[in-house]
Amino acid sequence: MAVVDQAKANFILSTLKNMEYGSVIITVHDGTITQIDKTEKTRFAASKSSPVKNKK
Repeated sequence: MAVVDQAKANFILSTLKNMEYGSVIITVHDGTITQIDKTEKTRFAASKSSPVKNKK
């Protein structure tokens, strides 16, 4: 198991702390982190519109 650079560990933790929805993908080659990808989603509350009733 390789030793993780403190700067990379801090970057990963910071990314996770600032993310509400999404994913973080860490790419490792020969025991070394070579790439970190972040995909963040923005969610909006679903609004329910009330149906229009016909008045007679």
